[in-house]
Amino acid sequence: MTDYRDPEGEVASLSPDALADRLAAGEPVRVLDVRNRDEFEAWHVEGPSVTTTLVPYMKWVQADATDSVADRAADVDGEGPILVVCARGEASAYVADLLDRAGHDATNLDGGMEAWARVSRTAELATDPATVVQYRRPSTGCLGYLVVAGDEAVVVDPLRAFVDRYVDDAATRGAEITTVVDTHVHADHVSGLRELADRTGATPVVPRMSIERGVTYDAEPIIHGEELAVGDTAMEAIHLPGHTTGMTAFLLDGLLLAGDSLFVESVARPDLEEGADGAPALAAQLYESLTARLADLPDETLVAPGHYSPDATPREDGAYAAPLGDLRDRLAVFSMDRQSFTGRIVMDTPDRPANFQRIVAINLGLEDADDEDAFELELGPNNCAASPDLAD
Repeated sequence: MTDYRDPEGEVASLSPDALADRLAAGEPVRVLDVRNRDEFEAWHVEGPSVTTTLVPYMKWVQADATDSVADRAADVDGEGPILVVCARGEASAYVADLLDRAGHDATNLDGGMEAWARVSRTAELATDPATVVQYRRPSTGCLGYLVVAGDEAVVVDPLRAFVDRYVDDAATRGAEITTVVDTHVHADHVSGLRELADRTGATPVVPRMSIERGVTYDAEPIIHGEELAVGDTAMEAIHLPGHTTGMTAFLLDGLLLAGDSLFVESVARPDLEEGADGAPALAAQLYESLTARLADLPDETLVAPGHYSPDATPREDGAYAAPLGDLRDRLAVFSMDRQSFTGRIVMDTPDRPANFQRIVAINLGLEDADDEDAFELELGPNNCAASPDLAD
C-alpha cells in the first residue's frame, strides 16, 4: 500500500451518503480526482450535476514542493467548493489540506471511492397488494428489488455487498424472505443469491436457460409463463433473451422488473455472453423480446430496470422507472426494423464491465471469491447497456 503524506491540519470531509444525497438532489458537485489516470478512466464519480477534473496525487506533491499549489488549483474545472477524491480517502485528505491552506474551499470524500461503492439508496414502487423496494447503488448504477406481500418477501437481483440490508429491510416490514431470484447471470457485479438464500433459508431461483449455461449450484429453475408466489400474489416470469440467453423479467401487478433487457435510457447490450461472434444472434433475440414479447403489455406498465446510467433521470420519488409507453415513444428500438437494430447495436458497444469474465465465473459457481475479493472485482460502472445512441 502506498504511503501518503499526512495533512498538516484538520480536513473537512463529506460522507459518501451525503454525496449521494447531493447528487440525487441535482446539486452541483465539483470533483477533483487525485488517483492515477487508469483508475480514473475505469471509474469515477459521475452525474448530470458533476464537474470532474483529474490531477494525480504526485502532481500535488510536486506543487507543494515548488510552492505552486495555487497554479495547480487553477486547473480544476468548475466553480465553488472542491470535493477531493481518491481510492480510500488518504491521498485526497492531503490534497484537500493543501487547497485549504491555499485559500480554497476544499473537502475530502471520507473513505474515498471504496466507501462510495458501499452506498445504497432505496425508493418504494407502490403496487397492490405488494410493496416493491428498489435498491440502487449510486456508484455503479446497479438496481435490485425487495418485493413484500403480507409476511413474505422475494428479493430480485441481490448484490452480495448488500445482503444484510435486504434481510434487515424485510424484517422491518414484518416479512420473511422466502425466495431469492436472479434475472440472469450477471457480468457486472457479484450476485448475493446464494449468500442470501443460505442466510435466510429462502429458495434460490434461476432461469432454466441460465442453469443450462453452466450454473453449478443447486437452484430451482423457472421458465417463461411460470409464477413465483409471494404472499397472496405472484410474479409472472417473462423470458426476454438478448442480453443473455437466460434473461427473464418478472411482471407483478402492472410493474415489470425488467432486469437487463430494457432500461429507462437505453437497452441491454448483447455481447457479454457469447462475445462479438454471438452478438448478432442475441441482438436479434433482444429485438424480438422488446418489440414482440412485450407487445401485449399496456403502455401504463411501469418498467423497473436492473441498471441505470449517470445520465438517467429519476422520478420525483427517487426511483428509476418509467411507463412502457414512454419508452416506446423515446427509445430507438421501437421505431427500427430488426435488421437495422441488430446492425447498429453490434457496431457500437461500450467497454465491457471490469473483470466481467471472472464475475460471470463466480456467479455461475465455477470460481470462489471471499467478500473482500468480490467487492474489489465489481468496483466500476456496470456497462451493461448498449450505446446511448440507441435512445435517440
